[in-house]
Amino acid sequence: MTSPSHAPHVTTPQSLVEQGLAASVADDCVVVVRDTTSANLRWAGNTLTTNGVMHRVHVSVVSFVRGPGGTATGTVSSTATTQAQVTELVRAADAAARAAEPAEDAADLVPERVSPDWEDAAVPTDIHTYDAFAPALGEAFGRAGAEGRVLYGFVNHEVTTTYLGSTTGLRLRHVQPTGHYGCTGKDAALTQSAWVGGATRDFGDVDALEMDAAVARRLAWGARGRHELPAGRYDTILPPSSVADLMISAYWSAGARVAHEGQSVFSGRGGGTRIGEQVAAAGVHLFSDPLHPGLECAPFVTAGSSSNDTSVFDNGLALGRTDWIRDGRLEALGQTRHSARLTDQPVTPYVDNLVLDVDGGAGRVDDLVASTERGLLLTCLWYIREVDPQSLLLTGLTRDGVYLVEDGEVTGLVNNFRFNESPVDLLRRFSAASASEPSFSREWGDDYFSRTVTPALRVPDFNMSSVSQAM
Repeated sequence: MTSPSHAPHVTTPQSLVEQGLAASVADDCVVVVRDTTSANLRWAGNTLTTNGVMHRVHVSVVSFVRGPGGTATGTVSSTATTQAQVTELVRAADAAARAAEPAEDAADLVPERVSPDWEDAAVPTDIHTYDAFAPALGEAFGRAGAEGRVLYGFVNHEVTTTYLGSTTGLRLRHVQPTGHYGCTGKDAALTQSAWVGGATRDFGDVDALEMDAAVARRLAWGARGRHELPAGRYDTILPPSSVADLMISAYWSAGARVAHEGQSVFSGRGGGTRIGEQVAAAGVHLFSDPLHPGLECAPFVTAGSSSNDTSVFDNGLALGRTDWIRDGRLEALGQTRHSARLTDQPVTPYVDNLVLDVDGGAGRVDDLVASTERGLLLTCLWYIREVDPQSLLLTGLTRDGVYLVEDGEVTGLVNNFRFNESPVDLLRRFSAASASEPSFSREWGDDYFSRTVTPALRVPDFNMSSVSQAM
């Protein structure tokens, strides 16, 4: 038996943080360790094709060197699983900081604060997260095949445990579960397709049979008839997923410094920002909250590098609810401590979730369809790109199901379009909203931003700028 004094050393995320802080010869140092496990399933042609489980440990080291001209920083990030690897990252970060110019966003580092669960181990996921979903998926394959549908899709679940430590005494820990599913269905002749998707924290709330039923319903809509329509402005219903696509684009464009410098839709005409102005219809509320039920996310800032919207000096700043738009009025923009000094506004860093709520919003997307005399129902958007930052004009394509609505009923499939719209302008022009519900952006949710709650919106004059040949 190995005696306690000779027991092998166990490398933990916490020990990697402490090794990094001890190895640095800079004036200050921040070390962030992210321990991530993920499990996924992929299927095609009504058959499971691949599955896998992965584990990675990623380390970011930020070194701070004070000099007569100010404080310079250096950041180095890489995968690392040993203390020796972390030491090499620290040496590189220290050297980068010594060679750098003073940082314009310099500020005092966040003082000592310790998470009560700092010593806890990283939380993993594994393939058993699909113990209920996978058998139901098999049933969905059988049902789809019998009814002439072909299913393709992917599910992924990951859990990232973040450990943030600093020479000023920060020892912060956060566990972030993130999951999503997406399923595309085609008819047997492969003449049309439909997509459904969503976000989840643990897959306990995802039913593969319901997923297939949603795909089947949309394919049945398309089988009712086909309509070739020209470009133009249409009374259009955007489901929560499409609204999430557009609101995330608006959120990412809501940096305070860019607005203050006159480069965004949130820039004031006479200089400065539009904070305090009415930018949306009365009753519109857009906010983020790390404690929002179902959308829980990190309650502190984690920044591996500085930019217009982030600052390494802000690592560990506490996050709370931030109202970006309240009752249609712009209340805040994404602020670092540096940009807050420039704009003379409160410090309001970005939060990793987003909620859009409209006073009086009721029902679901089906209720908006039922009240529409003639219009279009979109199901998802893709390839969204910015055209004009001053108006936040976006362009993109419709995909996997645009449907004609007549007298409150879906009457068939419509060709795809390219659209040109500003999400900020849509918040002023929409004519009806459903109740807000958990949503998932097909464009951004897979890799970047999956925690959203949004309503469906009906827009009376949505701009379909051209017909698209995309299937």
